[in-house]
Amino acid sequence: MAGGAQWPTGHAAQCAPPNPSRPPVRRPPLSRPISIPDHMLPADGRFGSGPSKVREDQVGALARQGRNLLGTSHRQAPIKDMVGRIRTGLAEFLQAPDGYEILLGLGGATTFWDAAAFGLVQEKAQHATFGEFGAKFASATNKAPFLAPSTIHSSEPGTRAEVVAEDGVDVYAWPHNETSTGVMAPVKRPDGVDRAQVGTNGALILVDATSAAGGAAVDLSETDVYYFSPQKNFASDGGLWLGAFSPAAIERIEQIGASDRWIPESLALTAAVENSRKNQTLNTPGLAGLVMLEDQVRWLNEQGGMAWAAARTKQSSDLVYAWAEASEFATPFVARPEDRSTVVATVDFDDAVDAAAIAATLRAHGVVDVEPYRKLGRNQLRIATFTAVEPDDVSALLACVDLIVEQL
Repeated sequence: MAGGAQWPTGHAAQCAPPNPSRPPVRRPPLSRPISIPDHMLPADGRFGSGPSKVREDQVGALARQGRNLLGTSHRQAPIKDMVGRIRTGLAEFLQAPDGYEILLGLGGATTFWDAAAFGLVQEKAQHATFGEFGAKFASATNKAPFLAPSTIHSSEPGTRAEVVAEDGVDVYAWPHNETSTGVMAPVKRPDGVDRAQVGTNGALILVDATSAAGGAAVDLSETDVYYFSPQKNFASDGGLWLGAFSPAAIERIEQIGASDRWIPESLALTAAVENSRKNQTLNTPGLAGLVMLEDQVRWLNEQGGMAWAAARTKQSSDLVYAWAEASEFATPFVARPEDRSTVVATVDFDDAVDAAAIAATLRAHGVVDVEPYRKLGRNQLRIATFTAVEPDDVSALLACVDLIVEQL
């Protein structure tokens, strides 16, 4: 594996090992409970990095549309019309270039990694991995018996790896935002890699946008597949994948689909193309998630689209980073400002301050899901600043953290 330290992949290893240079600090339990006055608390205490905060209007949409949509066939006009509105709304929000198509399928981004290994990589992929999720896609293509071993450029948690031009590679892949670490990468074709065109064998650019789409700016012309699950900025349920596909990516899907490669029907991207064009999925989707997704896409476009969403998440994340840089006990986990995520902010704490105690105290007051990513093994908080999160609530959260540390 090229680059820095390897991240474990697959379901058995959910994240990077703890940093050996910073062993967990064991502290005695608090001798007294810490109280946060109600007037200091965020109006909404949900800061989880996925599933994310769901706006009340989205929940209301379920009640308003339940009789007409829930419990009906996804092959019938009411559901297909809703899927059509989602596809049109996403194309508007993402400012999709001419010829790009919004496709969808079931199973979430995890399923899409397998589908892409079967249906988008012809011979060899190259990956930049700097967290768990990029590493999982790399594992999928690297282990595929019908593909050449993947080239994988990895880096230490909190830093960013990059792909580089390489002969024989027909897919380059990386995450736009690494949810596990709070590192964000540019979406730009690497130097030396020509733009894929219909009728050529150019390399495709696949970008995992699961926690970025809907909250970060992107130029889709720099990608061929910009794919995501909708449970982050789009504030819907998991179990679904969506993506903007270039004409060259559609052609690649059709070429591989017409070859002698065996592909399970549930992972066949040719089926996703065929069904998406009919505004449906291969099998029954979760209708409640589609209702919430449609409402969120409509709301985002009404607020001002991509530019508004990107400015809003940056406003919230800037609050976190400025607070951490000015703090005597906290620092941004991602050292380089240009690598810091605008939608998932990670903050390290000095060993004298127990981040787990902070998170537990916040949870006791209804402020939830600010713990670091599972087995990352850091004295850290992770704060989602997705589009549904109010910047004023982020400010209130930070004030609460200061109060807790004072009482600790």
